[in-house]
Amino acid sequence: MDLDNVAFDKLDGLIPAVVQDYFTKNVLMVGFMNREAIEKTQSEGKVTFYSRSKQRLWTKGETSGNFLTLKSMELDCDNDTVLIIATPQGPACHKGNDTCFGEKQNLSTDLGFLESTIQDRVANPKEESYTNKLLASGINKVAQKVGEEAVELVIEAKDDNEELFLNEASDLMYHYLVLLAAKGYSLNDVIKVLRERHS
Repeated sequence: MDLDNVAFDKLDGLIPAVVQDYFTKNVLMVGFMNREAIEKTQSEGKVTFYSRSKQRLWTKGETSGNFLTLKSMELDCDNDTVLIIATPQGPACHKGNDTCFGEKQNLSTDLGFLESTIQDRVANPKEESYTNKLLASGINKVAQKVGEEAVELVIEAKDDNEELFLNEASDLMYHYLVLLAAKGYSLNDVIKVLRERHS
């Protein structure tokens, strides 16, 4: 991000900074940054704000350990607000909440992250990638793996071993997303059908 493009003059040298979770897309918190806060964030990889009450730079997590690890920073269309994408190392709110708005982190949206990883493998194959080996084996093999994982999940559902059940559920979800990609569909296509059923 080119700091020369930032409109620091609109708010006495500060700009609002909206922090969004890299995985869940939840808005974690909003703070203010000056030029030095942005520079420190970019150089150290931990989100740093300018504290208006303390009148100094303040790195989120400097006392609690709940740092925000920087993934990316983008200016809005007016160059006077920055969107920070970060991974939280604990609750974002000083009150112990996941976000400063009282929301619980929606971990189910991590499926979008997994799907984008699979789509990246489709677009940029890697020789050592299990996903690429599975896709290269053909649609029948991919569909067969989904069936096998579904059966294994059903078997584990009859027992009370939480770890095995959740691992099989994870395997099924992964292979299901690979099948969608192999067929040229996305999770959004499935969600659209589900929404139409309940509209």
